[in-house]
Amino acid sequence: MRAVILAGGKGTRLRPYTTLIPKPLVPLGGKYSILEIIIMQLKRSGFTHITLAVNHLSQLIMAYFGDGSRLGVQLDYSLEDGELSTIGPLTLISDLPENFLVMNGDILCDLDYRKFFEAHVASESMISVSSYRRQVKIDFGVLRYDANGKLTEFQEKPSYDFDVSMGIYCINRSIIEGLPKGMKYGFDNLMIDGLKNKQAIDIRSFDGYWLDIGRPDDYEFADENFEELSAKLGIDQ
Repeated sequence: MRAVILAGGKGTRLRPYTTLIPKPLVPLGGKYSILEIIIMQLKRSGFTHITLAVNHLSQLIMAYFGDGSRLGVQLDYSLEDGELSTIGPLTLISDLPENFLVMNGDILCDLDYRKFFEAHVASESMISVSSYRRQVKIDFGVLRYDANGKLTEFQEKPSYDFDVSMGIYCINRSIIEGLPKGMKYGFDNLMIDGLKNKQAIDIRSFDGYWLDIGRPDDYEFADENFEELSAKLGIDQ
């Protein structure tokens, strides 16, 4: 099984931690980097060939992981010359298999990657997206009113539930082959064009543990609670 990890972002939301090192190499619990944890999880799930799509501070990532032998996987790299967003980097990889897993390089979760991949292949779907129910709180009083400007409803700081993308997908190679090579193309474009072209896109809900380490608060929480999180993530301390 083949996986591609998107590790080319600048990590601007996680500054100052990413001032000198790329976000995927930010350490957790003083022992492992975020990307190291993901690679170990993928290996345990049966993914033996992993490609890292890199850009910002790529030389540090390549020097740290090398060919992957230290972690027991075959590791190679796809280097972006510019910012290609989330899906564009895949167009630079020439040896993609018929189906493969793609994920962001800043995610901590206990998703069963093998089951997710196998369900995608069995369904013969073009794209599978792992989703998570997230509650969003509005920190304002919400007003609803009619065409005449008369108040019809008021809610003080309501909360709403949304199913959001976890940044973990399975994709059929034909989708990538239909995209222009080396052009900026995001997950949003993939979803919008998929709907327009009536492509088969499966949403697979997940209710386990998921944390997107994109903000300092999220990173600090994961770092301070790493001992507890490592058990959930199946990582040996």
